[in-house]
Amino acid sequence: MQLARILQSQGFGSRRECRALVETGRVAVDGSPCRDPEREFETESLTLTVDGVDWRARERVCVAMNKPAGYECSRQPRDHPSVYALLPEPLARRGAECVGRLDQDTTGLLLFTDDGALAHRLISPRKRIGKVYRASCRHPVTADMVEALIAGVKLRDDPEPVRALACTRIDDRVLELTLAEGKYHQVKRMLAAAGNRVEALHRLAIGGYALPADLEPGRWRFLEADELARLETSDR
Repeated sequence: MQLARILQSQGFGSRRECRALVETGRVAVDGSPCRDPEREFETESLTLTVDGVDWRARERVCVAMNKPAGYECSRQPRDHPSVYALLPEPLARRGAECVGRLDQDTTGLLLFTDDGALAHRLISPRKRIGKVYRASCRHPVTADMVEALIAGVKLRDDPEPVRALACTRIDDRVLELTLAEGKYHQVKRMLAAAGNRVEALHRLAIGGYALPADLEPGRWRFLEADELARLETSDR
């Protein structure tokens, strides 16, 4: 594939913009400068260096972010900055989208991908891929609350009770809840229906992939093949 087309596929701009990047000496391929935008390269295992930053060419991307509080999962936020502002421009320009959403005050694991099939599998309730949340509650967490969340609680806009895949009391006012769905404000509404109130909410894991302990709030990283496979399992 021509170098300018590779750059375009990786989110570095329009075809014209990518040609200009190459022709002005801002691009290297596997460490070697290249000023020919039409030069052909195999994309497998190819590393591009653009303005001194290395990028491995990827057919599809999936990125894990440790979402901080105070950011909206929208490209057109209303009241807070967008989580997309925390991503480098090439990721946003190539069409990486949030896999589900977290409320602006919810923190933790947030995925972005330009792989529509992967996104669909991860958010589909039929796949029963668990999303694990840690909720800090205003009132003490009782055994009855845990049992109710597992058995199912009635939400105002759902004809059937909504159940957690798992629920564990961590301490007096903290529990971990695993859900297959991603309904609007679901954890907060379920806890309210069970007689409590969420004071803080943090997503710990999706499927078998847990938020890395060394990923600081606001930071992100690419997921590799073994990590992508863990997303669709239940083992962490």
